[in-house]
Amino acid sequence: MTSAVGEDFQDAMLPDQEWSGRVFERCDFTDADLTGLSTRNCVFTDCDFTGTDLNGSRHVATAFRSCTFERTVLGKSSFEGCSLLGSSFVDCRLRSLTLTETDLTLVALGRCDLRDVGLHGARFREANLTECDLRGCDLREADFTGARMLGARLNNADLRDARLDADALVQAHLRGARVDTTLALSYAAAHGLQLD
Repeated sequence: MTSAVGEDFQDAMLPDQEWSGRVFERCDFTDADLTGLSTRNCVFTDCDFTGTDLNGSRHVATAFRSCTFERTVLGKSSFEGCSLLGSSFVDCRLRSLTLTETDLTLVALGRCDLRDVGLHGARFREANLTECDLRGCDLREADFTGARMLGARLNNADLRDARLDADALVQAHLRGARVDTTLALSYAAAHGLQLD
């Protein structure tokens, strides 16, 4: 397994790379060209992807732990069976992302635009989704346990079999959301209705 610790990849031109089983810790990828990057079973810890071009990248069973994505280009990128634990996304265009069975626990996605993204079964445990735009998303079976959702927009989202705390049900905008009976009863209880 190849490891890189504290290495500087700023402004590197590395398009269409294929990385497997590599480990990166505290590496700086600021403004690097990683278009078409393909990773499998890699681990990135505390890495900085500010301004990095990851357009068309594909990640399988890869972990991005506490990484920074600021103004990162992620157009048509896909994450399958990945973990983004504790990573933060600021001013990134995320609407063309594909996320499949990806763990977004403790991720900071405040004010991010994820409209119409398929997030079926995603784990958002204790994530910061403040003012996040999730309108029209497929959020079936998603887990929002402990997530901060003040002002999050879930209008017209599919929330069947999703797990949301009472705070989320009160703080998020849910008009037109598709829910199951269990979530509808939880919503009513969170808003102080008496159920008989």
